[in-house]
Amino acid sequence: MNQYDVVIIGAGPSGSIAAALLNKKGHRVCVLEKQVFPRFVIGESLLPHCMEFIEEAGMLEAVVAAADEGFQFKNGAAFTWGDRYTTIDFTDKFTSGPGTTFQVMRDRFDQILIEEAQKQGVEVRFQHQVNGIEFTDEAAILTVSDEQQQNAQLQAKFVLDASGYGRVLPRLLDLEQPSLLPERKVYFTHIDDHVTDPQFDRNKILISTHPQFRDVWLWFIPFSNGRTSIGVVGLPQILDNHGAEGAEAILKKFASEIPMLKRILTNANWDNDVPFRTLSNYSADVKSLYGERFALLGNASEFLDPVFSSGVTIAMHSSKLAADLLHRQFSGETVDWQKDYADALKIGINAFKTYVNGWYSNAFQNVIYAENINQDIRRYISSILAGYAWDTNNPYVIQSERRLAVLAEVCGEAQAC
Repeated sequence: MNQYDVVIIGAGPSGSIAAALLNKKGHRVCVLEKQVFPRFVIGESLLPHCMEFIEEAGMLEAVVAAADEGFQFKNGAAFTWGDRYTTIDFTDKFTSGPGTTFQVMRDRFDQILIEEAQKQGVEVRFQHQVNGIEFTDEAAILTVSDEQQQNAQLQAKFVLDASGYGRVLPRLLDLEQPSLLPERKVYFTHIDDHVTDPQFDRNKILISTHPQFRDVWLWFIPFSNGRTSIGVVGLPQILDNHGAEGAEAILKKFASEIPMLKRILTNANWDNDVPFRTLSNYSADVKSLYGERFALLGNASEFLDPVFSSGVTIAMHSSKLAADLLHRQFSGETVDWQKDYADALKIGINAFKTYVNGWYSNAFQNVIYAENINQDIRRYISSILAGYAWDTNNPYVIQSERRLAVLAEVCGEAQAC
């Protein structure tokens, strides 16, 4: 039986980062990935906090070098609603750390990260699917099938589930539970945007609020090669009952109803090699983030919503927390997974959740679209939207619900905060 210190399920960003960090500490790691890379996936707009983990994992140089392959420099976020347009500058924030990052084509980005992990000495097995897991007093035993459907068993002291939407261990261990967030739907694709409008800033993700349905929004994530990821998010009963049928027609219709998008997409080419796709009921939750010999990373644990691009950041942050704890545990320390992993990770997740809920209730939208925002408050908000949702010195992190409620009330009344 193949024996490892850690087996990681999934070769996406959380798996790659965790594998590299553990390998650097001298632990024997094996990554199991059921697909072949590169493969298409969304979640293309990184947050600056990600850059800290990429650098610590020894992958920053390779990511920066890929800017010539379509990765777009990113320094903030832009928002539009009707005739309103506002921006958040990630370099002007409360929390120290990188203020810029990239918008990436995830097929290439994920491939770069896992290849860098391999170069560092991590064993990676593609087309290997985990079908079962058992636990003994000494190890976790995984039953795995390869591309020829041949079964084998792997033994590990600990297992990290970085399987994302695959949610391998939550399914196998009956850990899944319904998310408290409403079941929303997404229609998305990549287009050749051909944008020449001088108001459009390619260095920022553009988030557009629908003029009639404020809980419907569109992302617009430009890449440096002239392509853009575009998607619409909303409740199914609104998206699917708005006078259009099929992913292509629905996405185009809602985009045409956003004044700024209608203007800048005059010359866009929607007909290329990227199909129109849909994703339903994407929010997820679990009963526990860890067990005796396992922990859940990133989207395998909980996924909120794509509105603030928090998915990859939460994934990488969870990888760093888990890798540090495992190294301490393997070194003979007694560690507290509840306090130092689950509770620590929930600080950022809960902060993001406050602003996700506030976006859909319009409370946070009222803040974003206010004509004037106090500069100190703007910096607090900028830090959270840049990914620094674990900075407990930021009052809008640690007291997020109360702070947002007060701020939204002021902004809603005066349109200035």
